[in-house]
Amino acid sequence: MGLWSFVKDSGKSLFGGGGDAEVDGAALQDEIKELGLDASGMEITVEGDKVKVSGEAVSQEMKEKVILAVGNVEGVAAVEDSVPSAGEPVFHTVEKGDTLWAISSKTLGNGARYEEIFEANKPMLSHPDKIYPGQMLRIPQA
Repeated sequence: MGLWSFVKDSGKSLFGGGGDAEVDGAALQDEIKELGLDASGMEITVEGDKVKVSGEAVSQEMKEKVILAVGNVEGVAAVEDSVPSAGEPVFHTVEKGDTLWAISSKTLGNGARYEEIFEANKPMLSHPDKIYPGQMLRIPQA
């Protein structure tokens, strides 16, 4: 459970671009379905630029992926999570010049483990080189 901050003007545009579009709960639900994520048991509501995720997730991994899927959308500044979990998720915000290798070195202690971060962020990531500043990534825990 927690409050996760995202870069509001960064992320996937679901609302026609422009940065001033109001976040829409139905569009977020469609994005989750399009990504093939299982949000059954979870309720997603929108209050301004904050998304609230509540209910019961099918797994810790799925909960974390849903948080990232809705948070890495243009117009979302924060995701409030009240879904019970086994532990706190570990996320990393991509900075200018970051690569998955560098993030893996920093967070997992070994750059060669970048594929673990890539796999942990599928289907939101389609290629290890397609990350952008402001994007939040899930860091897998042992």
